[in-house]
Amino acid sequence: MKKHIVIAGERHVGKTSLVRKLIDGCSVPIYGFETRSTDYGPDGYHGIYMYAAGSTDDKHTRENHVGDCNRKDRRINLDVFDGLGVRLLEAKTDGIIVMDELGFMEEGSKYFCDRVLELLDGDIPVIATAKCDHFGGFLDKVRNHENVLLYTLTEENRDEVYEELRPIVEAMIM
Repeated sequence: MKKHIVIAGERHVGKTSLVRKLIDGCSVPIYGFETRSTDYGPDGYHGIYMYAAGSTDDKHTRENHVGDCNRKDRRINLDVFDGLGVRLLEAKTDGIIVMDELGFMEEGSKYFCDRVLELLDGDIPVIATAKCDHFGGFLDKVRNHENVLLYTLTEENRDEVYEELRPIVEAMIM
């Protein structure tokens, strides 16, 4: 039986909101990470920062700044994936791991990518979101992993996907 859920979708389709709704009121510890973006700055870039899953922290520091993107270029801080990212993916067997969001920026971090794939090989339940518009390498390994139930989220199917995933997630966290 497949043990993990990966929700793929375009930007701003509601992947993060769906994960939050699915784990709302979760009775087990939540491990993992979430990323958040800043608004676009005057240079045309927006910053992307990593936080512990469920954290209300909004600090933007060098230690959690994974990189900057504009519509065509990116500047990536692989040290954050190798350090903070790997540490946030340390989990005990008593909880669930959230990875929000897996994308193209971490592909150059062997340690981080290896840890994600190791967790997908394991028994601790994982709920992850992933970009669906990048193909090859790491993201294909995640989306096509033998232990993953892959859902593609759209604005039209959000409610249907939630109703389908709700009992699966409830079984994962019981």
